[in-house]
Amino acid sequence: MHRALVVALLILARPISCLGQADPASEPAVLAVAKVLPAVVNINTERVVRRTVRDPFEDFYAQFFGYNRVRPREIRQTLQSLGSGFIVDPAGYIITNQHVVERAADLKIHVTTNDEKTYNAHYIAGDDKTDLAFIKIDAKTAFPFVSLDNISPNLLGETVIVVGNAVGYGSSISRGVLSAAKRNITVDDIEYKDLVQTDAAINPGNSGGPVIDLSGRLVGISSAKMAFTPQGVPTQGLGFAIPAEVVRDSVNRFKKIAQKQPESEKQPATSEVSVSKAERFFGMQLQDLSQELSDALGYAQGRGVLITAVEPDSPADEAGIERGLVIYQVDKSDVNSVKQIEDVLGRVQSGANVNFTVGVIRAGRQDRQLATLTMAAR
Repeated sequence: MHRALVVALLILARPISCLGQADPASEPAVLAVAKVLPAVVNINTERVVRRTVRDPFEDFYAQFFGYNRVRPREIRQTLQSLGSGFIVDPAGYIITNQHVVERAADLKIHVTTNDEKTYNAHYIAGDDKTDLAFIKIDAKTAFPFVSLDNISPNLLGETVIVVGNAVGYGSSISRGVLSAAKRNITVDDIEYKDLVQTDAAINPGNSGGPVIDLSGRLVGISSAKMAFTPQGVPTQGLGFAIPAEVVRDSVNRFKKIAQKQPESEKQPATSEVSVSKAERFFGMQLQDLSQELSDALGYAQGRGVLITAVEPDSPADEAGIERGLVIYQVDKSDVNSVKQIEDVLGRVQSGANVNFTVGVIRAGRQDRQLATLTMAAR
């Protein structure tokens, strides 16, 4: 009896950390995420739209004097959207939300895989009723994928995990339970039926990403979050996903469409996206100044290359370069296309100084606002 008491005391005296400590690497949620995450992708799309703009003074004249002094001006604007998706076939087929890649005929679609490689993708098919779309990336290697052969039974109360690129942060996850099934909601006059409801956080950027169970099986695709009721009452924990069986049926249908597409209608296969030298060295994104774009901006035609974006804290940003300016010369060479700039920068090495003549030359006017800035290639 005395010996048994001593043994019990020794056991109790052992550090608490040694008793029943589970290895986090063996947790079901960790294993499920590790199983699915390599197939989850970040989808970035951009498209150019036309927009008519008016000067407020022109609206004033139209309202109070009944006539327009000048016609409204039409400009072109680049819109971007960010979402998630996941690969469902080793050949690079991806399922996502239709609203992530809507109007894809006018889109540039870039897909970033979990290993941080970026590819061009092309749109195959989509369905507004189910809010599902099918896109494809092409590469010589096989991609990791989420199998649709064994989907989750979607039981009320089961633990679910939302995987995706919440607000642009890659590889983000949130956890909750499956709150309800066969929910119907209306978004922008479109009714979505038989959705799965969850209290796991679904944020902008999660759209199109997978919702999985603790076995890594597909529960559905993140689709919408309800922040307010139709009466304007704030809500919490109301996220909705397209159920896995709908996803599986849609993927099978989309694959048949892909197989029937003639080769002439398929966009050419692309490999990893190359980053321009202007962007890599100086943090500037450039665009050719077409006649239409020059007219819209009021710039002189056939002169220079437009700066469409400047990366924060880049050499261009530090030199005072701003979006909307035009590059007219690079190291005393006149440039009128992105290709000409790339050819000049092809001879530049890291750390070398490059002179850029930038500014704006307005159409039909003699005044110039130009400056020569020196930047060191990073």
